[in-house]
Amino acid sequence: MNVLGFLLLALTRQVLSAPYPLSNVTGSSKLKSVQVPLDSYFNNAGFALEPGEASFDQLDQSYPASKLPTGGIYNSTKTGIFYLFPGYQGQNVSDNIIMSGQTIDIPESSYFSVQMLIAADYASTSANVTFSYTGGSSSVSEVRSEPFYSFLTIYKGEIILPSYFTHNDTNFNTSHIFEWVGSLDYSKTLESITFPDTTNLTSGSRLHVFAVSLWQGSGIEVQYLRPTQKTSGDRVQIVEVVVNNAGPEWISGDGVNITIEGQGITTVEPGRIKRLRPGDQKKINVGVIGYGNVTADIIFTGRNSTTVYSMDYVSFGLEEWTSELSSLTKHESPEWFDNAKYGIFIHWGPYAVPGWGNSTPYEVYSEWHWWYSHHRAADTKADVWQYDLSTYGPHVVYDDFFANFTADAFDAKAWVDLVADAGAQYFVFTTKHHDGFAMFDTKETTHRSAIYYGPQRDVLKELFDAAREYQPQLHRGTYFSLPEWYNPDFGPYGFAQLPGNTSTSWPGILARNPYTGAEEPYTGRLNISDFITDLMVPQMELLAYEYDTEIMWCDCGAANGSAEFASAWFNRASAAGRSVTMNSRCGIAEGSDFDTPEYATFSSVSERKWESNQGMDPYSYGYNRATAPESYMNASTIVAYLVDMVSKNGNFLLDVGPMANGTIDSVEVAHLREAGTWIKANAEAIFNTTYWQVLETTFKRRFITPETGDVRFTQTQDAFYVIALTKPTETFVVDVPVPILSGDTISMIGAGNGTLLDWSITSDKSLSITVPSALADAGKYAWAMKSNGIHEHATALPIDFSSSYFDSLAYDYDYSCSNCKPSQNFHIKSINHHVAGPNFPLAGNCFHGVPKPSAVVELTLLPHQLSDAPGKMTVKKSTMAQTATPESKLADST
Repeated sequence: MNVLGFLLLALTRQVLSAPYPLSNVTGSSKLKSVQVPLDSYFNNAGFALEPGEASFDQLDQSYPASKLPTGGIYNSTKTGIFYLFPGYQGQNVSDNIIMSGQTIDIPESSYFSVQMLIAADYASTSANVTFSYTGGSSSVSEVRSEPFYSFLTIYKGEIILPSYFTHNDTNFNTSHIFEWVGSLDYSKTLESITFPDTTNLTSGSRLHVFAVSLWQGSGIEVQYLRPTQKTSGDRVQIVEVVVNNAGPEWISGDGVNITIEGQGITTVEPGRIKRLRPGDQKKINVGVIGYGNVTADIIFTGRNSTTVYSMDYVSFGLEEWTSELSSLTKHESPEWFDNAKYGIFIHWGPYAVPGWGNSTPYEVYSEWHWWYSHHRAADTKADVWQYDLSTYGPHVVYDDFFANFTADAFDAKAWVDLVADAGAQYFVFTTKHHDGFAMFDTKETTHRSAIYYGPQRDVLKELFDAAREYQPQLHRGTYFSLPEWYNPDFGPYGFAQLPGNTSTSWPGILARNPYTGAEEPYTGRLNISDFITDLMVPQMELLAYEYDTEIMWCDCGAANGSAEFASAWFNRASAAGRSVTMNSRCGIAEGSDFDTPEYATFSSVSERKWESNQGMDPYSYGYNRATAPESYMNASTIVAYLVDMVSKNGNFLLDVGPMANGTIDSVEVAHLREAGTWIKANAEAIFNTTYWQVLETTFKRRFITPETGDVRFTQTQDAFYVIALTKPTETFVVDVPVPILSGDTISMIGAGNGTLLDWSITSDKSLSITVPSALADAGKYAWAMKSNGIHEHATALPIDFSSSYFDSLAYDYDYSCSNCKPSQNFHIKSINHHVAGPNFPLAGNCFHGVPKPSAVVELTLLPHQLSDAPGKMTVKKSTMAQTATPESKLADST
């Protein structure tokens, strides 16, 4: 099938709107957003003018109404969708829906997607929403939301408010409203939406809906264009273009190029869509240079025709960062981070000396050893207090561990080599945990560091220098705790999550010996005036400018100076041509580039970038001597977690906790390297990929442990990947309509070494792949199958055995190929008689067959298997040859 129906005209022009404030929008695409009135369904009041006025959750907490968007219409900054936004309706007047099984009537029509503004009460929550179509059919999608607020903000909503109301006070942690996007069956007429019942509080948090909007698409169209502040190359601005295909034609064959033009705006890196299935959406990056608020033409160029979409009042240009939250909220995770997918976390400090947090099911974080030993009421599982008393007696305090934190076996090169062997693309090292002990040269902010105590060396410098020298492809990041538990200088900013002695807390007072009551030292503390301006921010600046960290991985961001730091860091990095990133724990939600769930994952695709972090230990980041070797995460689980997270737009940050001497447990090392072998062999299905959003009529993405038939999907512009998390059966069925067309090839990568597989589409549009048992047995952990017909034109080489050179006896037929790339598997098929097996590798240069008179076979080669130069393949028996000359590679397939 060639490019598509919408390119049949020589030139077509359409006008659309942008994700900008309503006053700046012209054109017609806002009419594509069909807002669903919800007033009659509202059953909860979540907005208030003062504490206690509304009860969004069961604790009588609420959003501050005075900070809400105004005007009645809200335009999403990320999707361009328009919503009817309720705002404050008055005291005790409902303004949102608690999902409790309601059926919402919809103006009957076909719709491409559904969008909602939502929030959960107190925990990340998901449930299934049902979409009913005329004729009795339906589809189901999982809707998921984060809580409307969280302690030490680790999420970033579409709408961010600076505080929330408790029942009797104001809490200055941010509150959020999130945006959820779901797919619909555009080929059918939607008549209603049925919400799940989330009111059973024993099973989880309630889900609230503030607004619903439907996108009424037709054909292939641009939903929105969004100039980002991300860069590619030398100050090239990345512009995100979202393209929907509401059918019925595919984009396939040669595909389309996408460029953007406007007064003063030039495209230097065109985008490209190689394939877009009806019902699918793709986000395409286009690189432009130039500045101005202009009318932008988005130009789709196919083989023989062009379509132009126009958008007014689009602001282009890279901006200088400021400390204003409206500026910082435009910062996003860079492309390298989005593509890196897998990182190694390293927690190492004096807490490795006791190195104890008990074992499952009584385990606590061992790096919190000092805190738990002083908060026995909060330690309901491990009893660190009793362990320390029994092991060290009543007079040993935490700072006494410094002397035994020797690092005498620390080998920075071995560590970075392990990260590379594991298949990871970046690492994050704990430069300072909550105990305030720094693993780098903190200059005159404090002497509580590895420079003066314990190892008496600059551990971070050694590690980063080794990475630069021996593994320069690795990106380097730094974990940094903003508060310090027992530093008196943090006292003015000290806090606890909840009242009482069982709450997580950073008190900012000197610790007292839990057995004797004596005041403990805070070794290395220097005289400073203010913790934030004299210690916190200067230390972050050292990590940014002296050590050149690429990831500022903060933790516990309460009081902070992050806005001023981030704006300066972003500007300096940009001027140096570097792209850096900051996580969601630096204390300012607007400055968050990616979310950071901890020992958790998401159950469905998140449009916003996220990174899950957890240890190889069942429940600890630091070294825990109580953990049995067999309890460490094994290679199979590492691979399964990585594949699952990547398929949902996530990264996986996997932690190891070295011992006090710098040794990493040999079992962890072995498991990392074992997983790394699989990751490297299947790298193309993991790195530099993006997710594929599935219409969840029957398919389930929820992941706990691999189940029979459990699969995940990733894609690039050039390929589509189906990854089985359990060994596939000989007839392996994927029960979703994947983007594959007749003439495409499917191969098994990794252990399959590119072996081509037979496949078919069933009557119910499922994909059926034949996986020989020997091929399935050759793999382990996960099996990645690649459809690479997305952009490649196969060259079929006829080999005619009717020549007198060949007879009907069995021979080994040698072949050579002058322009084939090494280590490729080619596909050979019989045209009128069987001659050889279905696949054979180039290595060995031979296949075996029994040709019959007039037998003709085709040897199928794809452009990625050939070099750019024209060449020929020769097949011969003995000294006599039959030669076929393939076409040279097509220019648009390079």
